[in-house]
Amino acid sequence: MGIPTQARSIDQPAQLLLFGSHADSLVSTVQQYEALTLVEKDPDYIVCYGGDGTLLAAELRWPGIPKLPVRNSRRGHRCIPHPADEVFEGLIAGELVENHYTKIEGEILREGKRLYPDTIIALNEFNVHMGLINSAVRFQLWLNGDPYEEGLEVLGDGFVVCTPFGSTAYFAQITRGIFTRGIGIAFKSTNAHVDHLVLPDDTECRIQITRGPAVLAFDSADEYVHMEEGDELVVRKHALGATILTCGPPKRLEQPF
Repeated sequence: MGIPTQARSIDQPAQLLLFGSHADSLVSTVQQYEALTLVEKDPDYIVCYGGDGTLLAAELRWPGIPKLPVRNSRRGHRCIPHPADEVFEGLIAGELVENHYTKIEGEILREGKRLYPDTIIALNEFNVHMGLINSAVRFQLWLNGDPYEEGLEVLGDGFVVCTPFGSTAYFAQITRGIFTRGIGIAFKSTNAHVDHLVLPDDTECRIQITRGPAVLAFDSADEYVHMEEGDELVVRKHALGATILTCGPPKRLEQPF
C-alpha cells in the first residue's frame, strides 16, 4: 500500500494545523507540549481529526504536507485509532511511521480543451457515474493509446479509477478485492467482460463518454464535474504522493493503518 519509513524525532518546535469539524477540542492537548506549536498557515503537519473524509479533504487542500489522521468517527480505518496525546508524543519522540502513497491526476477534456480549469488530483479515486438515474452511460477506454477490447463501447452505471490507497473503498465494494500497486479501474454494473482492471502505474488511461450525461466526483471534493457525449477523462500517476504518519506500520491490506 505505502512505503513505510521511520519518522525523525523533533529537535525544534513542530508547527501543527488542526483540521476537522471538532478539531478545536484538541487545542488544549497540543498546548501541553512545548515541542508543538499551533499555526493557521504554513504548517509542518496537518492533524486531521475526524474520519476518512477529513483525511481526504485535508490532502486536497494541503497536498504533500504530512498528515496526522486521528480518528474521531465511528468509521475511519485510515485514521490512527490511538488517543491524540499518544500520537503527539510519538511524533515528538520520532516513533511514528511515515507512509508514502501514490496519487493520480486527471484532465477532463471537451473537444481537446480542458473542461475543468485545473488538473484534478486524487489520493483515493475518480468516480464517474451516469448523470440520469434512468439512463445508463456509455464509454470507451484507451490504455496508453491502445483501445480496450478492440474499441468496445461499455454500457453501464459508470466506472471508478483509483490508487492502491483508494482500492479499499468503492473499488473493493465493486470487485470484492484490492490491490497494492498500479492503477485500478472498476466497472459499475456494465456489459464489460470483467469487472475491473489493475494496470501498471505508468499507464495513461483515456476514457471517452460516448453517451451521457455523466457526473464525475473525486475524493471528498465538494464540486462535481458534469460530462457530456464526447468528453474525455485522461488519468495518469501524479508526480507527487501523499505522506501519512501512523503509530505503527500498516498490518492489514484492507485496513492500511
